[in-house]
Amino acid sequence: MTKIIQISDLHTGFSEFREDILLRAINKINKLQPDAVVISGDITDNGYYKEFVKAKEYIDLIDSPTIVIPGNHDARNIGDEVFEEIIGNRDSTLELKESNIKIIGLDSSVPDLGHGKIGRFQRKFLEKEIKDAKDRNMFIIITVHHHIISVPNTGRERNVLSDAGDILLILLQNDINLVLSGHKHVPHVWKMNNTLFVTAGTVSSMKLRGNTQPSFNLLEINDDETHITLYNYDGSTKELTPP
Repeated sequence: MTKIIQISDLHTGFSEFREDILLRAINKINKLQPDAVVISGDITDNGYYKEFVKAKEYIDLIDSPTIVIPGNHDARNIGDEVFEEIIGNRDSTLELKESNIKIIGLDSSVPDLGHGKIGRFQRKFLEKEIKDAKDRNMFIIITVHHHIISVPNTGRERNVLSDAGDILLILLQNDINLVLSGHKHVPHVWKMNNTLFVTAGTVSSMKLRGNTQPSFNLLEINDDETHITLYNYDGSTKELTPP
């Protein structure tokens, strides 16, 4: 069995960012000893250099291999350039060779705008990486900050990918196993055909909707089956299943 943790929306630098909550989450994550940690965007709140420096300090506390993608907040104030300097490439891959899993990270941010887009060039990168993984019969996980399918209980929908239809078609045509996103701070799971679409809450900010808490997701992958557990700040857990 392979264990992958998904955290999202740290919002380092936000007035309601909670360092104590993030450090507690990282401590729990390290105890869980996942094979990898996926960080699905908005690691900063304003894309400021000093926010990236601090966010990198937190990320470096995670013992497991990580893959980090930017969110719309990270692309503010030329944060897209700072992301590359401090964190790394805005699109990237992480392979877990023992589990035969490939994680493909995409940058859906648009500088200084809230909405997301993958675009033609990244679509070519995505299609190339999918083909490589399928040729090797790998389990494929894609992470992108903006959700591709609207998330319930998140109000008026404005910020799905502007090219969501094109990306969704690629994912479903290729029977992608998992798609991980953040952005709306509401944990949720959809299943479409053979693909699970998993959204994470915010791991360390108090920008919450309704009676929810900061949280992260644990994904346990056994062959083609995936079990998802929500870990809340108060220590409670909940199984996430598609409606």
